[in-house]
Amino acid sequence: MAAPSARIHASLCGAACVLPEGLSRAPMLMRGGYIADSVPAWACRIDLRDHLIFPGLINAHDHLHVNAVPPLATTDVFANSYAWINAFQAHFADPAVEAALQVPKAVRLRHGGLKNLLAGTTCVAHHDPWHEVLDASDFPVALLRDYGWSYALGWRAYGPPVQQSFMRTPMDRPWLIHLAEGTDATAQAELAWLDELGCLASRSVLIHGVGMRERDIDRIIAVGAGVVWCPSSNLRLLGRTLDPRRLADTGQLALGTDSRLSGSRDLLEELREVAACGALAPRQWLGLVTTDAARMLRMPSRGALHVGAHADLVVVEDCGGDPVHSLAGIGRAQLRAVVRDGLPRIADPDLANWFDAAGVETVPVVLDGRPKLLAKSLADPDVIALEPGLELLPAYSGAAFSLEACH
Repeated sequence: MAAPSARIHASLCGAACVLPEGLSRAPMLMRGGYIADSVPAWACRIDLRDHLIFPGLINAHDHLHVNAVPPLATTDVFANSYAWINAFQAHFADPAVEAALQVPKAVRLRHGGLKNLLAGTTCVAHHDPWHEVLDASDFPVALLRDYGWSYALGWRAYGPPVQQSFMRTPMDRPWLIHLAEGTDATAQAELAWLDELGCLASRSVLIHGVGMRERDIDRIIAVGAGVVWCPSSNLRLLGRTLDPRRLADTGQLALGTDSRLSGSRDLLEELREVAACGALAPRQWLGLVTTDAARMLRMPSRGALHVGAHADLVVVEDCGGDPVHSLAGIGRAQLRAVVRDGLPRIADPDLANWFDAAGVETVPVVLDGRPKLLAKSLADPDVIALEPGLELLPAYSGAAFSLEACH
């Protein structure tokens, strides 16, 4: 068995890789945690015939530490996010909310990371203060780093000051802020307000944007800024979401889940929402969580399958037809494998030999009713206890997947 190392060399053969220009049936070569143009002759050869390989997905907006906090028990629709935040203050007295927030923050952050990984998300933009656990080598997902952020124009009690944070953010790094999260005049005025402050530029990443009007979209396109679309959260809290078409056409739109406090369960569920709305073509769906998101967040080695990119992959069965439909529309339990830095992290039991070849210890789990193998480093019982649908199991014996011997 290979020594545990992110430097394993592997060739994934027989699968079709989903690229922006179409499908490629050349083997996916991985070396040192990155996609490579060659591997040694003795590298692992893994047969993935009848499968599709997608880039690991990018969640452009999450608050990782509150994914286990119960949402508001109301169907009320709010005029803007500030009204929702005010309504939530009384919710803190709910015993279930109190109990959720008493879980150590490090555990809650790891849970947010694992929630994302289970659904094929390998990189996340966390919109909150940094915490030392996010630097752990075994954190479940990669994270957007070296970025600037503020919380919102009208909520000064939390997060860095808007102008100061924007000015301190390097020109080549993204700067994130919730903006126009509402349907009223307050939300509609925020893009112009941000512009007047001098904080609207190509590095600006504006989250939600529900209240933006056509002239606001014109201005965003002109300056080259980006918008993160969170339709599930918007529809739940505001009763409406933005029209994504113009921003998607220019590649200035990415997809985010928000946290489960207000948004969807995971990015696969959010993709189903995008597909159901019918506004965008399937190729655009994929761009929202791969190439367009990576460009907006200034992460050229994420969300792609080119040589030199991180070997972050999602493997699914090829259902025929448009390949994007094999990913957008399925649940996380239907993913065959999620790979980060060239190593399988969660996969079906018949892929056990892949873990063995990579030197990755596993534990058996059940995910939404299906048996899986999960990397042991991610199987903290305290974290797993926070995730609905995920359960640790006694040892599971599954059939070996087709794999040609590695040295």
